[in-house]
Amino acid sequence: MMSLRFFLLLLFQLSVSGILAINNEDPTDKTMEDFSGYPIHAPIDYSLAAPNTLLSFLSVDSTALENQIDELSTFSDTPAPSVTRILYTEKDVLARRYVKNLMGLSGLSVREDAVGNIFGRWDGYEPDLAPVATGSHIDAIPYSGKYDGVVGVLGAIEAINVLKRSGFKPKRSLEVVLFTSEEPTRFGIGCLGSRLLAGSKALAEALKTTVDAQNISFLEAARSAGYAKEQDDISSVFLKEGSYSAFLELHIEQGPILEAEGVSIGIVTAIAAPASLKVDFEGNGGHAGAVLMPNRNDAGLAAAELALDVEKHVLGSGSIDTVGTVGILELHPGAINSIPSKSHVEIDTRDIDEKRRNDVIEKIHQSATTIASKRGVRLSEFKIVNQDPPALSDKSVIEAMEATLKELNLTHKLMISRAYHDSLFMARVSPMGMLFIPCYKGYSHKPEEYASSHNIGNGVKVLALTLAKLSLNQ
Repeated sequence: MMSLRFFLLLLFQLSVSGILAINNEDPTDKTMEDFSGYPIHAPIDYSLAAPNTLLSFLSVDSTALENQIDELSTFSDTPAPSVTRILYTEKDVLARRYVKNLMGLSGLSVREDAVGNIFGRWDGYEPDLAPVATGSHIDAIPYSGKYDGVVGVLGAIEAINVLKRSGFKPKRSLEVVLFTSEEPTRFGIGCLGSRLLAGSKALAEALKTTVDAQNISFLEAARSAGYAKEQDDISSVFLKEGSYSAFLELHIEQGPILEAEGVSIGIVTAIAAPASLKVDFEGNGGHAGAVLMPNRNDAGLAAAELALDVEKHVLGSGSIDTVGTVGILELHPGAINSIPSKSHVEIDTRDIDEKRRNDVIEKIHQSATTIASKRGVRLSEFKIVNQDPPALSDKSVIEAMEATLKELNLTHKLMISRAYHDSLFMARVSPMGMLFIPCYKGYSHKPEEYASSHNIGNGVKVLALTLAKLSLNQ
């Protein structure tokens, strides 16, 4: 027989349900509200809540995220474990479609701009306020790994899912951004999408005539992928300063420090200033056996000498923060028994101090001129492709991350990023911050690149809780 106590409890529940129904309230919602302590339909004011209120509800679906990273890596022009995903190629378009689908499944409203920057927005309860943004890139240089950039895109989507599962409602809208072409692989321009978002008029103009190695124009390639449809002017991409109240990027460190020191999270305080140079020498070719050494004007040796001078000037800067790399050295005609008549060199140099880096560039230029004269070759081009200033992380964003890490009881380290990222240019649009997670031996831009599910999960939790804090700012 039904006990009297159970009968009275059932009668009470039915009575409450009837009253709620009369008031157009869902009794299921009322039960959930009573259980959680939070209203289902009204925004929760987490700024008044205890520090650990949201913490107890944070749950990262690491298995799903790991599967998504694996699935995205299959959109590649080279076999696993390598990933090659070049701007506007078929694999890039398919990968973009995959990410847009994930955004949609997470309930984000998705839009794209004229160059393919993709935005997924979760509207806050005060949608007129400037949103908080997060994101990274998914393009990959040839034969690289599957975590660079990807963790900051798929991890950002999962951070939104984490907050949604917790019952959190943002005050400011939260927006995930997939940036177009952070890597310079196809058109020689790094952070192409974020540069344009930051309002680079010079780049917008240059892209009208920019072509790749196959002589395909940027606009032609963009249109083949479904972008830049209406006109050659892509200035519609530009964002106004203050379009976001803050921007925060999650990324693998791409260096060995965090793993070696056993630190969970790196808080980036500054991003080094990158510069790219293109140098061409022209000499006299000839037969490798017939032309005697005193009579040669070897463009290849001019390039080799310049490469060594790059190292000399970088090491002579007086700072360990100055770095330089000759990443491309091409010789023409490229035959073992032919003296090079032309050489092409591409140089990357960086420093957290802009003046010191610029001094190195000037010394490289002087070396190129001296070498050309000494070797009887012509310096046909010395071009500074880009010469960007460094970016400092915003104090308020750093403080929000530090508060989050304290609440999560995770160790952290203040760091400088010597690799450049889309955050470098987003700092021109809004207050910027960046957080690193450890990666195996610091490997990156190679198939062995790896970040553990545990470290990715930590990064997502820090990102989620920091985004929540920033969204509640006045």
